[in-house]
Amino acid sequence: MARSKKEAQTSNNYTAKDIYVLEGLEPVRKRPGMYIGSTGVDGLHHLVWEVVDNGIDEAMAGYAKNIRVEFLPENRVSVLDDGRGIPVETHAQTKLSALETVMTKLHAGGKFGGESYKVSGGLHGVGVSVVNALSEQLIVEVSRDGNLYVQEYKRGIPETKVKKVGPNTKAPFFSKTGTRVTFKADPQVFPEIKYDWNRIVDHLRQQAYLTKGVKIEIIDNRETNLLHPQHYFSFYFDGGLRSFIKHLAEEEEPLQQEFFYLEKTQESVQVEVAFAYSNELEAKELSFANNIYTPDGGMHLTGFRSALTRVINDYARAGGYLKEKEENLTADDVREGLISIISVKLREPQFEGQTKARLGNPEARTAVEKVVGEELKEFLEREQADARRIISKCLLAQKARKAAKAAKETVLRKGALEGLTLPGKLADCSSREPAESELFLVEGQSAGGSAKSGRDRRFQAILPLRGKILNVEKARIDKILLFKEIKDLVVAIGTAIADSFDLSRLRYHKIVIMTDADVDGAHIRTLLLTLFFRYFPAIIEHGYLYIAQPPLYKIQKGKDVRYAYNDLEKDKILKELKDVGVQRYKGLGEMNPDQLWETTMDPQSRLLQQVTIESAVKADHLFDVLMGTEVEPRKHFIQTHALNVKNLDI
Repeated sequence: MARSKKEAQTSNNYTAKDIYVLEGLEPVRKRPGMYIGSTGVDGLHHLVWEVVDNGIDEAMAGYAKNIRVEFLPENRVSVLDDGRGIPVETHAQTKLSALETVMTKLHAGGKFGGESYKVSGGLHGVGVSVVNALSEQLIVEVSRDGNLYVQEYKRGIPETKVKKVGPNTKAPFFSKTGTRVTFKADPQVFPEIKYDWNRIVDHLRQQAYLTKGVKIEIIDNRETNLLHPQHYFSFYFDGGLRSFIKHLAEEEEPLQQEFFYLEKTQESVQVEVAFAYSNELEAKELSFANNIYTPDGGMHLTGFRSALTRVINDYARAGGYLKEKEENLTADDVREGLISIISVKLREPQFEGQTKARLGNPEARTAVEKVVGEELKEFLEREQADARRIISKCLLAQKARKAAKAAKETVLRKGALEGLTLPGKLADCSSREPAESELFLVEGQSAGGSAKSGRDRRFQAILPLRGKILNVEKARIDKILLFKEIKDLVVAIGTAIADSFDLSRLRYHKIVIMTDADVDGAHIRTLLLTLFFRYFPAIIEHGYLYIAQPPLYKIQKGKDVRYAYNDLEKDKILKELKDVGVQRYKGLGEMNPDQLWETTMDPQSRLLQQVTIESAVKADHLFDVLMGTEVEPRKHFIQTHALNVKNLDI
């Protein structure tokens, strides 16, 4: 087919000049998300991790003993280590100083070959050059050969050559060698530059556990009017994962007198593992490769699980705990209540996926499985009292699993015929499109009646809940499914539960917890959140769980009716209106159907709070504290945060 004259001209105009070559650090500024994941809060903090990783790498190589991270006014961050200092002599390939090469060239550094680093955390990421590219200003100072060298950059471009500014005879350096990088994240790249102090502390504490023998200081000097640092932490753990597992288990109820710990090198893979069993039901697993957290696990975690299941089954059979015809314990049976940390360090880690969340090296699985298998067998034979407790725990988990399977099958059979076996008290919507359907979980029959009358029946379903549901943090799943309110909820949403869970069968893409704005309502809301977090986490992760925000006050002057959702809104309305009537809502049942629709259920005017999980590990710990069996951690949490509570109804 002949082309038009216009098409031919367009084709001919596409020439070599239309091919753009991004030089140096231009690709980073052009597509920052490709290098740091996002330009949101995660990407911002990734800049800090990248610079700290350089100091951690020096520590893992045996050269650094101290790292100091300081937050300064005007959003500046300084990271100092007492490693060898980045080399400053001319680089043969680039003809630039080695320091400038590292700071301005992607994939340049001592980690990409040679013997400078046998293992490195920085290899997982993008390097300090990307931090330089995404910083409005960056200053690097190097102490080396008794001298101090400095170079300054703006948005990745050197302002000067590397300058030798004289002998290094004073602070801030700890010793005769080291590197300090001070950077200011670029507001042209990051919409909001706000560092989360707690997140920083948690991450660097974790790094100190993983790199035993290194001292990590964190200083918050962002407030210029303070004579002393606003916040200061110093972490040093000579015990490595042995210290880490004690920290994780301190608020649990450990079964073991002696915690399992090993540190061994197998075929050039350094393996460090620690674990302890508790009386809890949930398993907590943390896995790391070259100090990098791997939330999706990978080969090292697979190797650990395989060895754990095999050795415990062998021990149980040899000791007569499992009879000849009885089935083996499953991986889930042996992991119930297990708190474990698996850390490997290897020469060339292969991380899978865009987020580098999974380790793909097969040799990591082989190494971990071998050393854990050998050491765990010896541990169980040596610590026989602990071994008996562990086996008893696993056998109890097996028994509960079988009971839970029977209970789940009953629930699944009940939900098999959609529309015919749904709970009788569920007022379902007419729509069968999950994307537009909403399920309101409503506290009490009174509020349930108002919600049923006030809803839009086409897309809004109502499931009234009678009283407080079971605290699932303290119960096994077979007991959970005997609780009618939970069983009705499982059937209503359609996904099944636990290992039978199937998100594709979810009947509503908005599940809204709608409870009273008082202490009882807050308790019911917390119980429901615990249920969803423990047994339906994918619903939260996909953004399908919400909390309704009913008004606290109805303010009326004549025919003018307004609603306030907090005290600030109430005070603002009261300033506008005089001689008004104020009604404080204690419960949803106090609203008539029209009011409940207008304020809380109408998509055009309601307020919904989406439930998210920013940190699964932190959320897991918080649910343990608030809903678990141990009283002392909960008491401490309440005492710590009591003064922050507002609008508390007693």
